[in-house]
Amino acid sequence: MAEPDELYTLRAQYWLGHYSLALDEARSASRRPMPPHLKSEREELALRCHLGLGQFDKVLSEGSGADKSPAMRTLALHASYLSSAPEARGAVVDELKALLASTPESSSNTSLQLAACHVFLAANMLREALQCVHLGLTMEHLAMCVQIYIRIDRLDLANDALNLLKQADEDSILAQLTGAYLAIAQGSSMSENAVHALAGLSEQYGPSLMLLNCTAVANMTGSKYEAAEANLKSAMDEFGGQGDADTLVNLVVCSQHLGRNGGDVENYLVALKATCASHPFVEGLVQVEGAFEREANKYVVA
Repeated sequence: MAEPDELYTLRAQYWLGHYSLALDEARSASRRPMPPHLKSEREELALRCHLGLGQFDKVLSEGSGADKSPAMRTLALHASYLSSAPEARGAVVDELKALLASTPESSSNTSLQLAACHVFLAANMLREALQCVHLGLTMEHLAMCVQIYIRIDRLDLANDALNLLKQADEDSILAQLTGAYLAIAQGSSMSENAVHALAGLSEQYGPSLMLLNCTAVANMTGSKYEAAEANLKSAMDEFGGQGDADTLVNLVVCSQHLGRNGGDVENYLVALKATCASHPFVEGLVQVEGAFEREANKYVVA
């Protein structure tokens, strides 16, 4: 008989975006004896949950230091990257590259590779991110491969990686989530499959900010904007989406499709600019607004 997976619940809660519940599970698991490799994974997952909650100081304090593992130090670098001003982020990436180069087991340390992949993704360095996980040594590596292939518009390769993930465990949460991401990327013809998969996960494990946003995107892909708006209102009202960039961006897009271009959209944009100034959507919007202002000034009548 196979040994029980002592971290199954912790991983599941993390993957589904239930970060606070996952931290409760990590604290509970810390009171149980477990082998060193599972203890290390538990500690890394706890830091990843703090990252998901935006608690960057906590990650920096618990992940930094020469006595910490390379994976923990990389998670601290991720927190440093996300909390740094845009002009300082290049130095964080350079520090990560130096850490990878100085770690002899970097090519075989799956936790280090995964943590580094997330930092490179945050920096939009897709090639470097893929290099970290392209061998698909773990299910999480395969899931990240699917996401990266979607971002570079290689849905064929994304499908191949998803099939490998399903071969490992077709009923796993990761396989279901990743399948939903690919279905969304494939367009309106597959959007209902994504909605169904995400609704099933929400029903079984409970909704989260992440699941509600994914479901909203799937509904918008299928032109079901009223349903998407309901998902996003739930994210706002029940899960603190007022300061979440994904929720606010999705509300802006959904509201525009519904023809609601008045005060609500303006409020969402104000909140976005105030709380998520370095988000790519905000940076692009500010750039376009600036270009429009410059052109408009050329036609001002004195």
